[in-house]
Amino acid sequence: MTITHSKSASRGPGSPDVVGFYDDASGSCQYICVDPATKKCALIDVVLDFNPARARTSTEAADWALDWIDREGLTLEWILDTHPHADHLMAAGYLKQKTGAPNAIGEKVREIAGLWRDFYNTPDAFDPEADFDRLFADGDTFLIGELDVRVMLSPGHTLGSITYIVGDAVFAHDTFMQPDSGTARADFPGGSAAMLYDSLMAILALPDDFRIFIGHDYGAEGRVEPAWESTVAEQKDSNKHLGGGVEKPEYVKVREERDATLNLPDRMLHALQVNLRGGRLPEPEADGNTYLKIPANRF
Repeated sequence: MTITHSKSASRGPGSPDVVGFYDDASGSCQYICVDPATKKCALIDVVLDFNPARARTSTEAADWALDWIDREGLTLEWILDTHPHADHLMAAGYLKQKTGAPNAIGEKVREIAGLWRDFYNTPDAFDPEADFDRLFADGDTFLIGELDVRVMLSPGHTLGSITYIVGDAVFAHDTFMQPDSGTARADFPGGSAAMLYDSLMAILALPDDFRIFIGHDYGAEGRVEPAWESTVAEQKDSNKHLGGGVEKPEYVKVREERDATLNLPDRMLHALQVNLRGGRLPEPEADGNTYLKIPANRF
């Protein structure tokens, strides 16, 4: 299988190697974050492949990442997600089953689960404490090998999105896009353009040379190949929605007007009920098959 990927090399002690790889079907950017000193690593926001026309899953992207880890002689320490994704199914459940590594997400997944229990009319569904090994709070720290990792709450796209700051690498998920594309949408349940602006500003307060790794790229005028890396300085200077110091009221107006024109992602109603289970499909029913529940006329 051919997957578009590239490596962003460590800049020295405390700085990770980052392998970015791309899911063309959902426009998702996925990462292997590596401590060069110990050869320990984390997987971040890895996609469980899904064909919405057939409601069929497969594991090409996750297996590609595991093969990379094996070839490079790495040890997987963490399976990390930044939020319960609306545009793709996450591979955390599969990766945990294959490797035994712990999976983690932000603690506000509990609140997001509450919203979606209502939308799916499944009051007893979703138990984040059971499906995730760690629920990170704002300011939590942990290690990937010897690399220090800090968790930053970054709401707006969802109410519980988190950013992982690993040395000089910022895994900024669905906040920024590439400078030529702007920023992520903020109109999903629990989202807020005003909160997203504050989250963007918090990321821009980091040092100018920090590397920003985004969650999605859908291309831009004049650019065909997917891209996922920029710097804080580049985003400050030339981000399509924020560059040059756009103030909050102007940003919120532009973001909300843009979001009002967008349709839901074609995987969203399939994805949330899987991702809120840590990437697990619902339990098989009496006939041995698994079924997804799709709310009609709710959106």
